Amino acid sequence: MSDDTDAPRVTLLPANRSLLETGLDLAFAKLLERIEPPFPELMDPLTTPAAFLPYLAADRGVTEWDPAAREGELRLTTALAWAIKRQAGTRRALTYAVESMELGVKVTSWHEMTPAGVPYSFAVEASMSRPWIAGDHVRLLARLAAAQSERDQLDLTLVHETTGGLRLASAAGTPVAIDDLDLSGALPELDIGGKLGGASAAGTPLAVGDLDLSGSLPELEIGGNLGATGAIDQYTFNDYDLEAQT
Repeated sequence: MSDDTDAPRVTLLPANRSLLETGLDLAFAKLLERIEPPFPELMDPLTTPAAFLPYLAADRGVTEWDPAAREGELRLTTALAWAIKRQAGTRRALTYAVESMELGVKVTSWHEMTPAGVPYSFAVEASMSRPWIAGDHVRLLARLAAAQSERDQLDLTLVHETTGGLRLASAAGTPVAIDDLDLSGALPELDIGGKLGGASAAGTPLAVGDLDLSGSLPELEIGGNLGATGAIDQYTFNDYDLEAQT
């Protein structure tokens, strides 16, 4: 079997090429063969190098781009760009537009409201667990405007979610007495565990440029559980049998 070097090499140079041109062609060909192809990872928004993201976003037609945004948001924006353009004017496109900023989303059409809303209107509820940055509201409205239909009317609500925890522990003891015998019983420790969770929005108005947005306070859910342990010990004093139970 002949070696690969013996195979004819394809070149773009004309037949009347000089020896210098032939030598340069062979040298650069060997250099190019040393380069590991960056595809397909280079064209994948989730795996491409961060420095290449702006160029990939421009290739996909991303119009709303903030270089100072988080890297995860930039990757999602690039990854969902084509899906938003293909499905513009649908619920799915509105959902992708909000999710591209790493926000939770709930879209409600006018006929799903109680009572029914204005025809061709919809409500978008965007929830976040991260700090809200000035300018995010304007950027979110721009993305929704690009994803919605021309006849649609948008009602946007922002919800900020917070969670917390609460745990309590206590112990109790009750004396036990029989005739002249006074025995202070040491009862086991009672562990009371509880969890407190809630979701809330900033009650103070949020102003971005000429926009005044009043946050709505959400419902608060509180859940708890109580656990206790007990033990049985038997004590004998002369003719007395004492059984203590907790």
